[in-house]
Amino acid sequence: MPDDLYTRYMKAAAAHRQHASSCKSCSLDDRCADGQRLYDDFAKLQDDYNRHLAAKRR
Repeated sequence: MPDDLYTRYMKAAAAHRQHASSCKSCSLDDRCADGQRLYDDFAKLQDDYNRHLAAKRR
């Protein structure tokens, strides 16, 4: 699971960055519907991965 989780996390980050760099409607404070969905996916996976790392340290 960790490798798969990390891979999904990195893909979500890349998708969000790519969208944010090309979308005229998105900014740091306001996102279009697609941009918000991509950001939410990235944030959830980032939280999941950070929880995984914290549990691994215990």
